[in-house]
Amino acid sequence: MEQRYRPQEIEPKWQQRWRDRELHQTREEAGGPKFYCLEMFPYPSGDVHVGHVRNYTIGDAVARWHRMRGHNVLYPMGFDAFGQPAEAAAVRHNAHPATWTYQCIERMRGQFRRLGNSYDWDREVVTCEPEYYRWNQWFFLKFLERGLAYRSNAPVNWCPACEFVLSDEEAQGGKCWRCDGPVTKEDREQWFFRITDYADRLLDDLAHLEHWPDRVRTMQANWIGRSEGVEFELEVVGSEEKIQVFTTRIDTIFGVTYVVLAPEHELVDRLVTDGEMRRKVEAYRAEVDSKTNVERLSEEAKGGLRLDLEAVNPANGERVPIFIADYVLLGYGTGAIMAVPAHDQRDFEFAHAHGLPIRVVIQPGGETLDSATMESAHVGEGVQVNSGQFDGLPNTAAQTKIDEWLEARGVGRRRINYRLRDWLVSRQRYWGTPIPIIYCQACGTVPVPESELPVVLPPDLPYAATGSILPQAESFVKTTCPKCGAPARRETDTLAQWIESCWYMLRYADPKNNEIPFSREAADRWLPVDQYIGGIEHAVLHLLYSRFFTKVLYDLGLIGFEEPFTRLFTHGMLLQDGAAMSKSRGGVAPDDIIARYGADTLRTYILFIAPPGQEADWQEGGLEGVWRFLNRAWRAVVRHAGRFDAAWADRMATANSPASIPLRRKTHQTLRQVTQDIERWHFNTAVSALMELVNAMTEVPDEDLDADLGAAYSEACESIALLLAPFAPHLAEELWEVLGHKESVHLASWPTWDDGIAQEEEITVVLQVNGRLRDRISVAPGTPKADLEAQALASEKVQSHLQGKSVRQVVVVPDRLVNIVAN
Repeated sequence: MEQRYRPQEIEPKWQQRWRDRELHQTREEAGGPKFYCLEMFPYPSGDVHVGHVRNYTIGDAVARWHRMRGHNVLYPMGFDAFGQPAEAAAVRHNAHPATWTYQCIERMRGQFRRLGNSYDWDREVVTCEPEYYRWNQWFFLKFLERGLAYRSNAPVNWCPACEFVLSDEEAQGGKCWRCDGPVTKEDREQWFFRITDYADRLLDDLAHLEHWPDRVRTMQANWIGRSEGVEFELEVVGSEEKIQVFTTRIDTIFGVTYVVLAPEHELVDRLVTDGEMRRKVEAYRAEVDSKTNVERLSEEAKGGLRLDLEAVNPANGERVPIFIADYVLLGYGTGAIMAVPAHDQRDFEFAHAHGLPIRVVIQPGGETLDSATMESAHVGEGVQVNSGQFDGLPNTAAQTKIDEWLEARGVGRRRINYRLRDWLVSRQRYWGTPIPIIYCQACGTVPVPESELPVVLPPDLPYAATGSILPQAESFVKTTCPKCGAPARRETDTLAQWIESCWYMLRYADPKNNEIPFSREAADRWLPVDQYIGGIEHAVLHLLYSRFFTKVLYDLGLIGFEEPFTRLFTHGMLLQDGAAMSKSRGGVAPDDIIARYGADTLRTYILFIAPPGQEADWQEGGLEGVWRFLNRAWRAVVRHAGRFDAAWADRMATANSPASIPLRRKTHQTLRQVTQDIERWHFNTAVSALMELVNAMTEVPDEDLDADLGAAYSEACESIALLLAPFAPHLAEELWEVLGHKESVHLASWPTWDDGIAQEEEITVVLQVNGRLRDRISVAPGTPKADLEAQALASEKVQSHLQGKSVRQVVVVPDRLVNIVAN
């Protein structure tokens, strides 16, 4: 038997056999529970790097394990092929988006196959294909029918040079990420989805996502930003205009020392119409336009312009100055705030920067704040001061009293506010789903009839690196009105890329359906997704949008569930030189590693490097250790292939020599630990346990493999092949075949263990005095607490530390430690 492990021969062999046998096609065996495992599908904008491999290897290991446990597993793959990532990559490579995208898809398919991932490729979806995005358009029309899609004027980040709408992330520092040119704000007609109609459901249903990371749920809750407070108006001195503000801290209203409007607020245009102040306003607006919302809300944002205007605080009649400032955004709340520097840190910093007064209206218990010496705002609880008739009240009680007082005077009213804003879904880009809308001079805005879907994106247009080419494509733009037949024009915006990923998990359940996006029967049979895997960077984008989309589809009667993903796992980033790997920055390509070490070495190392939820530093030298481990596993099994006893279980039941006990114990301990570690997603410690078992096997000399020990060794060989299957699937197959099995190891049942065999004959119990280690004893597992306490107190080393002391308490943790508390 060949003694060398040759993955370059083994892995292609098994990949071909898997394809020939259609091993990874989704099967639905009667009585088997379903398990839908899904990773966030990739943007085909470049090649896969090892940072991606971590994501997809985790998913593959989980899917393979569930198959071996008898589950009907749906484990598909596709490509998020439309949108900015793919288009931007094509531009960088001076290629047409369609050409570049399909080239990337073909390369990535090959990489996934070489990695050995067990995807059901028959269910593949590619979102830039008309067969898929036809249904994006169909959903758009359904949203439109329900009043959930609408068109409105909205400010956007705009790059004049590239003629692109940019996200805030693409316009950091006021510069275009592509051309480094200046970014401006422009008002443009845009399409929106009314996600705010679902704000309460999206927030409330987070409580049902018990298998989601707390961090993701918190991020979504903060993004939705539901807040209960009071809305009231401040009169502008010398004007009939009023400034409407919303606050959750009405208890601080007596501490208002200035008011701030967002620079874009329409009230500014009505209050400042001409003259020098108008010129200052325009200059300041131009300065603010160069900043993203993230930058405007940063701690460094203290810029502002004082207007020649004052507002009247309705609580005390005091006149306060009016500012416009970058840290107030038009899209949040009412676009105006009451500023209370003593009790809001951002207001505090702004007041210091602009020499504005600070008035304390809540004194914390046990101290007296002096506005002249305060180093930061007091944002906690306390007692009202400088608050008129409310002085002396706890601020929590004052909130209700002041609210009722303002409401009785007709000045304020209770209100629930949200940070969440409607979802802007239109993009001025070519590479996306055409929005199925026609504009007719006579009929206005007309939806494309469902019978005429898909509206196909013209694939043969000469691509330009700047802007969208659709407005110049007369063959696309010019059409006839579906209502009156008159000449009309098509919408030339395309849908945001997030639309495709909002529902792709549903298409996998019924990918060949040409009549509807998916049947309800198929969707309800497979979904919600049992295990979703991806990066936390999508917490308030894809994951929130998918939840919204799912709820709308539920309301439309298309599905019978309201949440798309039952369990969510967000893996840690793989770092290279301290930075996360990415396609734009470059990353370690798996191809060279596979050529040198094989895919199984890469997969096992990725799972061994660190717990999957934590960041991990890529160290190529670590591959050598895993490579040596797999070689040892190969040799440990292959050396016994000629003596493998397929009837080891029967033989062990009738004869079990003392020499076989240590190896059997180690085998069953490993079976137990690997299973429990996979259940807890501790893949790194599962691999460690396998390494220990292989070490134990290699320590058995050939001459000692008599009939009884040979049976125990045969059991260990078979166990190693089965336990390696999720981690190193090619090697597991080869070892399984070497042992004489005809069927795939991945069709075998996951092994079980015997706790009695796994139990140690003796274990070590730690003896402590006042928490400090003083001795160790060896005892049988399960020794009663009373016996452990007696042996601990009888220890000479323990007694030497108890001299002159009285024992107050003895704490016994069975099979682990005894701690004697004495003084």
